[in-house]
Amino acid sequence: MLAPATLVGPALAQVGPAPALQAGEAAAVPEPADYRTEDYRAPVPATLAGGTVIDTEEAERLHEAGVVFVDVLPRAPRPKNLPAGTLWRPKPRNDIPGSLWLVDTGYGELPPAMEAYLMDGLERASGGDKSRPLVIYCDRDCWMSYNAAKRAIRAGYSAVHWYPDGVQGWSEAGNDLAAAEPEPRPDE
Repeated sequence: MLAPATLVGPALAQVGPAPALQAGEAAAVPEPADYRTEDYRAPVPATLAGGTVIDTEEAERLHEAGVVFVDVLPRAPRPKNLPAGTLWRPKPRNDIPGSLWLVDTGYGELPPAMEAYLMDGLERASGGDKSRPLVIYCDRDCWMSYNAAKRAIRAGYSAVHWYPDGVQGWSEAGNDLAAAEPEPRPDE
C-alpha cells in the first residue's frame, strides 16, 4: 500500500490532529480505494496516496522551476452528426500558462483509447522519465485531477504533484491564465 501524500506549502504544512469542526464546516473527505466515478464536481480529499498535494504557493514555485503542468478538464467534442458547414465553437479554456491539456482523462472509467491518450501525454510531458515531476490539475473541487493523478501514480510516475485548487486557486493568487487548446483526442 502506498503511503499518504506528502503535504507541501504553508497552507498544508500543519502537523497534528485536525481541529474540531465548527458549526457549518464540512467533514474531511476520505480518499476512495479506487477512482471516483460520479459526482465529479464535489469537495476532494486533502491527500493523495503516493503523490504530493500542493497549494498555490508550491504550484507557483514548481511552475517557475519549469515543472510540466497537465490539465485534465473535460471538453465536449464537436458532435459527429453536425451538418456540414455548421459552425462549432467549443467552450474556451484558460489554463495555467504552458500546460498540456489532456481532455477527458480524469473520469473514473476510461476507454482504452483515452487511457492510452493519457499515458502517451504523460510520457511526452515527462520526456519518458517517470521520476520527472508533473503537476496534475483541473478546476477546484473536481475529482478529475484526483483520478488522473492517481492513474499516473499507478502507472509508475513517482513525482506526481496534485494541485486541487486548479485554475481558480492560480487565478485568485493574481497569476495569469492563458487561452488553451487541448491535445487532439484519439477520435479526432
